[in-house]
Amino acid sequence: MNMPAQDGTQAGLAREGLGSLLRNQMRNIAPFATLLLLVIFFSVASSSFMTMDNLANILVQISVTGVIAVGLTFVILCGEIDLSVASIANVTGVAVAFFTAQESYVNIANTDFVMPGGVAIVLALVTCLVLGLVNAFGLTKIGIPSFIMTLAMMQIADGICALLLRGQIAYAVPSFVTTLGSTNLGGLPWIVIVLAVFLLVGHVVLTYTRFGRYIYMVGGNREAAEYSGINIKMILASVMVISAVCSGVAGMIGVAHFGSAQQNEFTGYLLDAIAAVVVGGTSLFGGRGGIGNTIVGLCVLGVLNNGLDHVEIDSFLKILIRGVILLAALIINVYAQRLRDENAAAG
Repeated sequence: MNMPAQDGTQAGLAREGLGSLLRNQMRNIAPFATLLLLVIFFSVASSSFMTMDNLANILVQISVTGVIAVGLTFVILCGEIDLSVASIANVTGVAVAFFTAQESYVNIANTDFVMPGGVAIVLALVTCLVLGLVNAFGLTKIGIPSFIMTLAMMQIADGICALLLRGQIAYAVPSFVTTLGSTNLGGLPWIVIVLAVFLLVGHVVLTYTRFGRYIYMVGGNREAAEYSGINIKMILASVMVISAVCSGVAGMIGVAHFGSAQQNEFTGYLLDAIAAVVVGGTSLFGGRGGIGNTIVGLCVLGVLNNGLDHVEIDSFLKILIRGVILLAALIINVYAQRLRDENAAAG
């Protein structure tokens, strides 16, 4: 006689469990659903969108942003922010060109600083490494909030670019950088391979190493992580350096891909990199997300930017649409964090 009531209770519990699962996974489900809807919409709206050539083009378009976003993912998982990523990418690309012999028509004062290709690459990487260490020092030793510290570093890096180029444009970079930025390996662009390597390494580090677990612990509950004996300052310093180095590599291959090194070349990449991480579902509050989320975020941005070009939407409207999608992602991010806190309090 009690079987119907029991069945109803079980069904209610099942629905409640499904609702709880959907709420807890909202940050992961929403970006993937957005990507799927965008792909379907642009495939219907444009016959030229869903082709192998265009899909390959999307991968190339997101490669520079993706390498920057890998490093930024580490930072945001710790509950911090790095506003200097685009400027560090720019100064590293400028540096590798500055240390490379230019054609006679390029009017930059680098004659006394020209180095062999390998040395130029190393010096450029040292440049971004030093800038990352300065960010780390300001954050962990002086105690400057990451927002303010990296905002200052953004200006410093932009100033270095201006000082080296003085309004001019450089074109030549070492041949190895040119290979990675603008050539193919068996039909697959090297720049996409570089992105894949960075995504894979970033995922392995965050998922399968003690350092990765520490990052999630620091971002999830910094006080508990400190009580567990984790060196919080070392973790924060490390992620700032990782972010800078990822940005530097992106800057070098980006300069080779674009065919020139100039001031403010990477300005738009700051918003794109942050959007890729946040739209993908990594929590701005730290401790939730990862490279998988960043991959989805990159695909959302890549499909959106490319698809809007295929349907010939006004370029100014394109900027507005990107902003609206970013705002929606931020709302979901904050709402998901609120649900997480409520569930933790209820538990």
